[in-house]
Amino acid sequence: MHNSSSAFMHLYIFHRKHIHSENAASVLCIGSRMTGWRSVTVMGPHPVGHIYGQHGGRTEQTGACQQLKRKKDVTRPAGKRVNIRGPKVKDGGGKRQSPLIRVLEKGRFLHLGPSTVLSPGMDLELRCKGSNIGWSYPTYLDTYNDSRLSIRQSDKFSQLILTSPSAADTGSYSCWVIVCDGTECTKDHERLYASYVYFTDKGNLFVPSAIHFEIVYLRPDRPAVVPCRVTDPQAEVSLHREVPPEELTANTTLLTYDPTKGFVLQKPSPDHQGVFYCKAATKGTPQISTKYQLLYVEVPNGPPFVSLEASSTSVRGGDNVNVTCTVLGEPEVDVNFTWSYPGQNYRPVHIQTSWRLVNRGTGHTTRVSQSVLTVEDMETIDFGNYICKAKNLNGQTIVAVTVISK
Repeated sequence: MHNSSSAFMHLYIFHRKHIHSENAASVLCIGSRMTGWRSVTVMGPHPVGHIYGQHGGRTEQTGACQQLKRKKDVTRPAGKRVNIRGPKVKDGGGKRQSPLIRVLEKGRFLHLGPSTVLSPGMDLELRCKGSNIGWSYPTYLDTYNDSRLSIRQSDKFSQLILTSPSAADTGSYSCWVIVCDGTECTKDHERLYASYVYFTDKGNLFVPSAIHFEIVYLRPDRPAVVPCRVTDPQAEVSLHREVPPEELTANTTLLTYDPTKGFVLQKPSPDHQGVFYCKAATKGTPQISTKYQLLYVEVPNGPPFVSLEASSTSVRGGDNVNVTCTVLGEPEVDVNFTWSYPGQNYRPVHIQTSWRLVNRGTGHTTRVSQSVLTVEDMETIDFGNYICKAKNLNGQTIVAVTVISK
């Protein structure tokens, strides 16, 4: 397999909010060494991490602190001028640092861990080194085709820019190397780097949502999530039932809280149905989340249940034919459709895919997914077998119908 030209990559997060002075008391040097870079640890009110500053010259370890010194020329008795090299600093054998980097200012970078806390309002720039890079970010930016988001690819790196970020932009940001072998390209999971970014806003402790009343489906065979995520990981969050009024106590087994996800019900049951909301507090007045309707669902767990029907299986030349592939399944399980048909690669067809939820009463809901293939002005090449392949997380089902000439 041919890898991308980059042996590894760096993801830069550019956020101009905080700039640290070299002489500030909050900067403490540590003893790692990288040629052409300076490494320090930032203490105090801002997130702790490693800062790398690129300057002329090289770094040289002096005790626990690295100080930047210019190369000095010295003259040996023979009159030859040589450069003095600083001592090599060995790796302490700790965990490998993430290549996820935030740019504090030009030439100064901060390694990011699994999570990062930033202030909203200032533009956010992410860079990922490599000539073929993929990105992931909060899905609503795609859903609403947000013009604040832009991605550009150059020969050496890919760049993601988000202007005027707000509390709603809180979420996971990641990039990865795309490796290609001929015409097939895949994500390199070993070179995927991510950080969950909190845009902390005291006026919005919960990540804002365009939906003011959300439905959460409960299944007996998997955990369910009440997605009241917060913008401040230090906020204290509780889950409440609306009627009858009741607070559900979080614990380490049946009900847990993850600020990047929400409340997780490990073993949902019909008793958990009802309307719920979350309450969050830091030092000020508690805030209430959107409301969540929890519905208990029981549907078959397995490959899609598929039916295939043609508007007519015996047609004349010049007629139009619709072939409909329908799947009944779980409300939150996506279904992917693929088609094979006689005139494939030679004749144009129109394919339309959609889905809807059907309430079957007593809190039971089914998802109806459909893919409709339309052939207009039938020709001889269009007669034959129309094959629909429906696939979900549990497997795939293939069905076929034959359309013949009258």
